[in-house]
Amino acid sequence: MLETLGNTLRVPELRRRLLITITLLCICRIGVYIPVPGVDLAALKSYFDQVVGQGGSAGQLMGLVNIFSGGGLQNLGVFALGVMPYISASIIFQLLVQVIPAFKKISEEGEAGRKKIHQWTRYATVLLCFFQGMMIIRTVGGNMNAQIFPDFGLGMLVMAGLLLTVGTMMLMWIGEQIDEYGIGNGVSLIIMTNIIARLPFAIYDVMGTSFDFGLTGKAEGRFGVIGVLALLASFVFVVLAIIYITQGQRRIPFQQAKQMRGRRVFGGMKHYLPIQVNAANVIPIIFAQSLLMFPAVGFQFLEQRTDQGGPWANTTVYAIAHVFNTTLSRASFTYTALYVALIFFFCYFWTAITFNPTDMAKNLQEHGSFIPGIRPGRRTAEYLERVMTRITLPGAASLALIAIIPSLMQRALGLPWQVTQFFGGTSILIAVGVALDLVKKVEAQLLVRHYEGFTRGTRRRF
Repeated sequence: MLETLGNTLRVPELRRRLLITITLLCICRIGVYIPVPGVDLAALKSYFDQVVGQGGSAGQLMGLVNIFSGGGLQNLGVFALGVMPYISASIIFQLLVQVIPAFKKISEEGEAGRKKIHQWTRYATVLLCFFQGMMIIRTVGGNMNAQIFPDFGLGMLVMAGLLLTVGTMMLMWIGEQIDEYGIGNGVSLIIMTNIIARLPFAIYDVMGTSFDFGLTGKAEGRFGVIGVLALLASFVFVVLAIIYITQGQRRIPFQQAKQMRGRRVFGGMKHYLPIQVNAANVIPIIFAQSLLMFPAVGFQFLEQRTDQGGPWANTTVYAIAHVFNTTLSRASFTYTALYVALIFFFCYFWTAITFNPTDMAKNLQEHGSFIPGIRPGRRTAEYLERVMTRITLPGAASLALIAIIPSLMQRALGLPWQVTQFFGGTSILIAVGVALDLVKKVEAQLLVRHYEGFTRGTRRRF
């Protein structure tokens, strides 16, 4: 790794690209700490700590958004929404392309079709940003006890929503600049930077609130040196397991047919078709969290509104909302069971949408390739579908285990949810996946320059 880093710094173009990437990512971090006008930061911090510390569905949702925005929601900065609205819009249109024939036809029109889909994705991002921004400001500013916005009103609501929308669009522009002038995927690097930026605060939470000087903890729920070393070992183990699962693949061998052109023989080479064990990546966890978290937030809001002393007091509605809110809480067994089941479902669902064995078998047949022992055409498609169905099962099981690690550690060790998120779940999966992709792109750039070094200075002879 150190040798690769040294080679990267020795190449002028790569050094320039890395410098541009780091500079733009630093700009992304600066915007997190620039709050929207009119907010009382002290009251905001008190309100955020109170809501997240309660551990309810709303607190979990705010904590998750805060991690992806790198602490932007906690500071209510101009980059508080991060790039997650753009990711949500991209996933929505990716589903629409696979489901609706009209969108699929547009996407197959080449570069012009892809540009049109990307333009619609941007429009949807603007709408999502404005809606989410106003919802966040309304939720935070509507709490009269916190007095976060002393001059809260319709003008403040619209202005703050527009400012958060502009912040997200600026992050998208920065991501595009990283794609063009830097190295790696810009949007993914922004998310990874925001996630890693919260790691020092998680370490401080452990060391400041749960650490005792000594080999073992002197009190219940506190850690000594041995406990901290065990947490570090667990973190390293989880990262290595995620790398193993992300890189894992089933290689299906196929062979090209031999072709005679004159007296020369072409083709006949053996290759392999890589099929990822975790083809859906982090998408099933995002879908499962969204499908469980948003109804839980709604029932929690309804329970608070229909309480005995509330203005919408209703005993029956309160009882129903209380039952569903308790059932869908993160600490319940029902939530964990539904969470795992939804991850399995979305793993197979997303794989079925993105992986088309019929088209893959058709492409192999058109290029004169075949899988040894399998007839081209329909039999090849059936074989690929059977292999993909079998290999998705261990991928979904591994993904579900990684997803529930934070909940298990929170129950067993009593650690804050912001800390356990770095031992599993969406954040660590995204960070490790983006880091692996960045390493591959750097190595590819070095490999290109290595080949240029072999051919540099040679003369072409005719």
